[in-house]
Amino acid sequence: MSQSKMAPPVWTSAKHLHRFTRSFCPPKRPLSLGTGSTNKEPPGGGRVFSGIQPTGVPHLGNYLGALENWVGLQDRYPSVLYSIVDLHSITQPQDPAQLKSNVLDMAASLLACGIDPERAILFQQSQVSEHAELSWILSCLTSMPRLRHLPQWKMKSQLKNEGSVGLYTYPVLQAADILLYRSTHVPVGEDQVQHLELAQDLARIFNNRYGDLFPEPAALLSSTRKVKSLRDPAAKMSKSDPQTMATISLTDSPDDIALKLRRAVTDFTSEVSFDPQARPGVSNLVTIHAAVAAISPQEAVSRARGMDTGAYKSLVAEAVVLRLAPIREEIWRLRGDRAHLEAVLARGARRARELAAPVLREVRQRVGFC
Repeated sequence: MSQSKMAPPVWTSAKHLHRFTRSFCPPKRPLSLGTGSTNKEPPGGGRVFSGIQPTGVPHLGNYLGALENWVGLQDRYPSVLYSIVDLHSITQPQDPAQLKSNVLDMAASLLACGIDPERAILFQQSQVSEHAELSWILSCLTSMPRLRHLPQWKMKSQLKNEGSVGLYTYPVLQAADILLYRSTHVPVGEDQVQHLELAQDLARIFNNRYGDLFPEPAALLSSTRKVKSLRDPAAKMSKSDPQTMATISLTDSPDDIALKLRRAVTDFTSEVSFDPQARPGVSNLVTIHAAVAAISPQEAVSRARGMDTGAYKSLVAEAVVLRLAPIREEIWRLRGDRAHLEAVLARGARRARELAAPVLREVRQRVGFC
């Protein structure tokens, strides 16, 4: 950005300096408390926010553990925002062209899974600059020991021997994502609960220092058990798993799905039962079967009565193929319409900014920037 926009020279006149300051700090207006068409405040039923990194097409674990729940939340809450969090993704090295493609693939996947842009705001995080600015303000309210104790930093920094500053502070950006929209509810997995607690802490710290503004967001935990790797049932299913047979992608063909499930790690007992501690591999298959067929694990075991694990793998494969077929077809259709995906994200970013801008303006005024 040019110097005239970012840092006026010392010889700038007072008149120009006043105009420069006003461009960043518009005249003070109270944060909307009404129920007007812009809906700046969380409606009576609350506001949901969640984000997902643009890793391309999601896998079965993403769908059953998060995305299926996201679809249902559209009917339960009057205001819902889902963000493709590309700012978070660059805590790891990214190829620029691949990142852009991954954002569109994730958008296509979310739409195919049932995210409705008329009922939810779907947008790309980096296109709403208020996220980054609020993150900086909140980072100035966050102690370093508080971040060091978060489990994700410990785990990821150990894997990389050392981590970037972005990796260290990304939980603060996560908190900013949530608080920027004055969100009241956040769907999270169990491994993200401590990061949500940071958002709650920062809401309290800000409110105590500058006056009440942010609600303390509550966690919405998914009732679906975590889907495990098909090759190592002690680990969760992950797209970064180097074993290609470990993860089922939403765009996998029926033959690929059947092959991966046929090779899934089980044990030497042929009978099907559900005991995640003693029989994690077979229990993972039961979890998948129950989730895609919308039945309980006990009902899934009942349907497997008389089968050995080999036959049961075929039954699970049929259920997974049936569930994913319409999603896979819609992802492929949407991937062929790049202009539509870009338009959906652009509209979502505009709607997100309409909610974010007045909140950040109020934050700026309370902090003393304006």
